[in-house]
Amino acid sequence: MKKLSALAFVFFHASVLYPCTTFFITTNGQMIFGRNYDWITDAGMVCTNLKGLSKTSLKTENGETISWVSQFGSITFNQYGKEFPTGGMNEKGLVVELMWLDETIYPPADNRPAIGVLQWIQYQLDNCATIDEIIETDKKLRISPTGNTPLHYLVADANGNAATIEFLNGKLVVHKGSSLSIPVLTNSIYDESVRSYKNSSTNGNNSLERFGKACSMIQKLKTGNNKKPLTDYAFDILGEVAQGDFTKWSIVYDITNKTIQFKTNRFKQVKTVSFAAFDFNCTATAKAWDMNQAGKGAINRLFENFTPAINRKIVETAAKESESRVTISQPNRERLWQYSSAITCQ
Repeated sequence: MKKLSALAFVFFHASVLYPCTTFFITTNGQMIFGRNYDWITDAGMVCTNLKGLSKTSLKTENGETISWVSQFGSITFNQYGKEFPTGGMNEKGLVVELMWLDETIYPPADNRPAIGVLQWIQYQLDNCATIDEIIETDKKLRISPTGNTPLHYLVADANGNAATIEFLNGKLVVHKGSSLSIPVLTNSIYDESVRSYKNSSTNGNNSLERFGKACSMIQKLKTGNNKKPLTDYAFDILGEVAQGDFTKWSIVYDITNKTIQFKTNRFKQVKTVSFAAFDFNCTATAKAWDMNQAGKGAINRLFENFTPAINRKIVETAAKESESRVTISQPNRERLWQYSSAITCQ
């Protein structure tokens, strides 16, 4: 059993056993981002995150903290505590999602403050409206190379732009525009994935197979024969690359209409969340919805007021259900679920 002491301990070395898939498609002006979250536990909540909140990042093992005031509200999917999402979208239509990448090597320590892999996502959703703004943040903060799991990210914005963000050999590597030939990402280096797809050769690699399947289905959209709503087609893609019971959540972000649809392995009916239904001002009350309950269609009215008790329940459940693969100490669990309580309105 692997023990991790930092607060970025929430994933373990399992890119083959627990893969994930993301993609971005745009057709006739509609922009859709799809994501399968494959992992050992399905405990999770959907959270609203308010703007105008003063935050300071959790101290990592390698570097100073960074402080900021959230500029944008967001809706995120969280397993290991509010403020530590696996992905989400903000009110400007920016989407950030993570995937495991064994080859990741984060930058060595320098004069930039360091942040954990999950809080990095919340920082971007709090502060950025476009993919270029995300890329620019690399000048002011970095992901700590110590105590963090190896990840890469697919991001997209309401301008119709997408980018892969990877950290290879200690350097930021970005593919966007003409260098992003296909906006799909799984658990292999992006360049390797594209070469494999173009050569029609996966060599039995599950990650490359999923990448190829997603690419092929996206390419079919160009034939103009798809009669389904684009969100339904996105769920079809996610179904093709699903990994049985390991696929815990399937999420479709409708960037154009500022809505999110999702379903879980245990509750397969599609739920819809709309940004227009929530108040994201810091004087409002943040909302949360436990993903492991029945629901169908619009669930905005079913959200509860977010409380530390809800946060603790999700963190403790996720930690317990992960025990066979990863150990999260009780003090670290408490740091995770208590963190959001110290955040105040500016």
